[in-house]
Order: sequence, then C-alpha cells, then structure tokens
Amino acid sequence: MSDAHPNGGTRPLDVITIGRASVDLYGQQIGTRLEDVGSFAKSVGGCPTNIAVGTARLGLKSALITRVGNEQMGRFITEQLVREGVETRGIVTDPERLTALAILSVENEHSFPLLFYRDNCADNALNEADIDEAFIASSRSVLVTGTHFSKPHTEAAQRKAMRIAKANGARVVLDIDYRPNLWGLAGHDAGDNRYIASEVVSAKMQTVLADCDLIVGTEEEVLIASGQSDLLSALKTIRSLSSGTIVLKRGPMGCIVYDGAISDDLEAGIIGKGFPIEVYNVLGAGDAFMSGFLRGWLKGEPHATSATWANACGAFAVSRLLCAPEIPTWVELQYFLEHGSPERALRKDQAINHIHWSTTRRRDIPSLKALAIDHRIQLEEIAGHDPKLLARIPAFKALAVKAAIKVADGRPGFGMLLDDKYGRDALYAAGGQKNFWIGKPIEHPGSRPLQFEFSQDLGSRLIDWPVDHCIKVLCFYHPDDAPELKQVQIEKLRSAYEAARKVGRELLIEIIASKHGKIGDDTFARAITEIYDAGLKPDWWKLEPQASRAAWAAIDDVIETRDPFCRGVVLLGLEAPHDVLEAGFAAARSSRTVKGFAVGRTIFADAARNWLGGTMTDEEAVADMAARFGALVEVWERLGESKAA
Repeated sequence: MSDAHPNGGTRPLDVITIGRASVDLYGQQIGTRLEDVGSFAKSVGGCPTNIAVGTARLGLKSALITRVGNEQMGRFITEQLVREGVETRGIVTDPERLTALAILSVENEHSFPLLFYRDNCADNALNEADIDEAFIASSRSVLVTGTHFSKPHTEAAQRKAMRIAKANGARVVLDIDYRPNLWGLAGHDAGDNRYIASEVVSAKMQTVLADCDLIVGTEEEVLIASGQSDLLSALKTIRSLSSGTIVLKRGPMGCIVYDGAISDDLEAGIIGKGFPIEVYNVLGAGDAFMSGFLRGWLKGEPHATSATWANACGAFAVSRLLCAPEIPTWVELQYFLEHGSPERALRKDQAINHIHWSTTRRRDIPSLKALAIDHRIQLEEIAGHDPKLLARIPAFKALAVKAAIKVADGRPGFGMLLDDKYGRDALYAAGGQKNFWIGKPIEHPGSRPLQFEFSQDLGSRLIDWPVDHCIKVLCFYHPDDAPELKQVQIEKLRSAYEAARKVGRELLIEIIASKHGKIGDDTFARAITEIYDAGLKPDWWKLEPQASRAAWAAIDDVIETRDPFCRGVVLLGLEAPHDVLEAGFAAARSSRTVKGFAVGRTIFADAARNWLGGTMTDEEAVADMAARFGALVEVWERLGESKAA
C-alpha cells in the first residue's frame, strides 16, 4: 500500500493504537503472594498503551487513542507517553472517571496474580466521539484490541476507527488481547486467567476479523477468536473469515506467520527464531512482541525478520519485571541480535542493561548549567559553627534556589546541587520547577577513602529519593594513589553505582585529583579509565577544569571509547575566581564531552558570609548570587557561540 497522505505528502504517523490505558503497580518483592507484597513499582500499562511505547522505542511514529482520568495517575500516563515520544493528542481527559489500575505480583514463574481496577474507569468510557477522522487518516495503520470489543461504546469507537482507516487506505491490526475477566467471565481475583471458552466472545471477535490486515494472538487467543477447540481448526476458521496475515505466538518456541491458505501442517508457515530465556514475568510479553513485529511489518521487512524482532522483544519483556518500561529500544534490540547474551535472564546482562538504561532516560539534557550549593563543611565554617547561624543555613540555600530559578527563567538545561543535611527546604522549592535538574551528594564531606554520609546502606537511603534526582558522589582520587587506597575507593564507588542502577537513579561521579598529587595532561584520563576498567559507567562526570586542550582531548577519547552513552562532563569550580573559571571554560569548550558546569563557592561564598553575618538582606543575597551565576552562564554561552562560529 502507499504511504501517501490524502492531503499530499507522507503520513506523519506509522501506527495509532486504541484501547486500554492503566497505571501498573507491580510488586517489588518476588516469589510471594500479592497479599504479602509491601511495595510496588509504577509504570504505564494496558495493551495498546504498551504497544504505543514499544513501537516508539523501536523507531516508529506512534500515537494512542484512549481516555484517562483528570487526576495524578492520568497525568502520569500522558506525561510518560510524551517522554517516550508517543503522540498524545488522541488521549481524552475524562472529568468524571478515574484512571484504571492493574496490580500484580510475581508469585513464581508460573503464577502472576493480577487485579484489574476498572469499574467505571476512564478508558472504558471511550466512544465514537473520541475518534477523529483526520487523526485516523494521518496514520499508516490503526491497532485495535480485543478487550475494547467487550462494551458497546468502546466497540463502536474501534469500529469507527477501522472504517476510517480502511477508507483511507490504512491497514488494520488486531491484537486479540483476551482477558476473560474483562469480558465478565471470571472473578476479580482471576485477572491472570488467560482462557475461558465463550461463544459470546467468539461470535463478537469473528465479526472483526474480515476487516483486519494483521491478526496476532497466542494459541488461546486464536481459539477464542475462532470459536474452535483445536488450533488447526481455529487457524483455518480465521483464514475463512480474513485474508490478513496471521501471527501465532508460541512463547519461547517463537512464532509462526501465516499468509495464504492454512495447510494441515501447523509448522508450514514462516517460523520466527525463538529466544529461550528465564521467565521472570510473562505480563507484557505480548505487547513487546507486537511492537517488534510492527517495526518490521510496517517497514516492509520480510516476515521472518519481523518475527525474529518480535520474539526478541518478547524475550526482553518476560525476563524483566514491568511491561512498557522493559520493552527494548532499537539500539538495544540491534545489540542483542548482533551479540546475543551469555545470560538466560536478560535482566542480569550488564552490557544490555546499560544500553537499556542509557537509551530510556527520562529526558535529554544536552547542556547543564548548575548552581552547586550542596556544601556542608564549607557553610558550617562560614557560620563559625555557631548553632544559631547553622540553623539559618537551610534558609540561605532556599535563597540560592531563588537565584538559580531567576537565572534559568524557565529555560531547560539549568539545575542545582543540593544536599539532604541542610537542603530540605531548598529541595522542596526546586522540586516544583519543570525540567530543573537536581543532584544530591551521598559522600561524607572530605572523606578519603570515600565514605557515605549518614549511613553506608545506600539502598535504604536512596529508595525515597525522587526518581529524577541524580546521585552525586565526590571521590578524592588520583591515579598515582597507592593501589590499596584506589581499590577501596573504587569498591565504594561500585556500591554507589550498583545502588543507583538498582533503584533507577542517575549517577554523577565527581573526581578531584589536584589536592593529592601532581596534575598532567593525562591525569584525569587515567583516573576515569581506571573507574571504567572496574565496570562503572556513570551518567555524568564532574571534573576539575583542565589546563590544556590536550587534557580534554584525552578525556574525550576515554569517554567516547568506553561509554558513548555517557551524558558528559560538567566542570567544578573549587572556589576559583571568575577570571580563572573563565579561562577554564575556554579550554573546556574544545571538548566534545563537556556539557556545562556546576559551580558553587564562586557564586555563593560572599553572599553566605554577608547574609549570615547580618549585613545582607534576602533580596540582596538573591540578587548577588543571581548576578554571579548569570555571569558564568553568559561566559559559557558566549564561548559556545564562538566555538560554533
């Protein structure tokens, strides 16, 4: 078929998915009953929502038509879809109904208790009025889902979309998506029941098949769509009703694609390569599978290729806990197909996990200008350790937030470093700023060898951090340090790295070498090489300004070779005067990996002395810090413009 749009040009969308949108709450304790789960991981869910995310991650232009509630869970779904690159203008905000929920536990590799909270939920109120003809016509395909044929109004919405798609030369995809209890055939506690025979369901699904160009389902779903009791009869019945491509999903055995007549040999189709792996959670595997198949099918790949991609995506999903968050990106999928994995449990493959993490970050941050005021010891010294003045430090840090916000003026690429000891009020103030980067330290100030502040148990400390806060750990590390010291330092950094990945937070490693040895053009390149050699790949580096372009070139080479997914380097200040920092900025602008700066005392030290000393008002302190921070931003941006020119 042609990709031409009726109004000229190519269609802006590859696929529009229609139907369920929920918030998934999956138990984080594995191998226990749902009754005994203590905490849950939150993600977007619902078959068509997962597929919209999965196809976007694999490079297709996807959109979703559904309804969400006018509340926090509904906004979470919409905001996450925007982060994933899914077009959201087909999502209706329902003022009367709540967003659906799905709650699951992994009891064992065969049992996944699942509760659907869908009584009068928003997505079940989808109706014909929510289907915009021009929007449907803007896509090469629409995907409808079996569950949304279970109610008259949702059925009418999907059938309207199908009619518009066919009239505009677009293809129709059916994900059979059979959930017996969503058809009223099983109790609330039977959400994981995948098959109950029903003449009513089968009769309904048979009326849909004729208009479908692609029909995808498991063995059980093929049975329910056909109304037959054996697989061969089921496939032949579907073929008698539809000339579309049929894809039979078979789990670890892969899949079979059928075009044309169905022979008596079930294996006489196009067999996609399977990927036997350890099952962790089967929920979401079908949605990942569909995403992979559509990536190939809509791009005109041979069925065997589409099927292999689909099976690989399904393998990723069943090896991980969640649904949409676990679907691979295109870069990740290609790496897996080329290199495979030594692990049957893909969630344990460090190389793949790093690619997945790095290619699914919550947002791009191509540049970063941060006001660093995570200092504890330095402000305590400025306060003279006077208890009354120490008690005022939190209020001063909140003023620094006002200064940073004033300079940022709503622009992206700005942020702050703030601490948990004195920065709670400041963190609350900064947390309400959209696209405002926040990093927080975990090191005990001045420790060498590195120790963590408050507790050495990072897992329990980090779990309550906001998901978009970046962990910062400062290590006084020189490549000429004694081997025993370096080993201790790296093992402590490893604890931070593993904790960051476990709880899903970004990590910034700050290296200060100048206080414990001579600095040459290769010092920092050697230091970060040793950390990479230990298997640690932080999202950010924070490094001292370098004296030469050769030093930055060496750093660039290491980062680009060892971790091309690294966000980059930000410069620290070490209380250098403005003119010294400007010279350091100029040298750094030759670097390909330096993305900005995070400077502190150069900006806030004078204001802190004067404000704590009672000679500067709140307004004057904010103005002073804003002027100093703004001046550094102006220098950085001017040097960047000069480099571009």
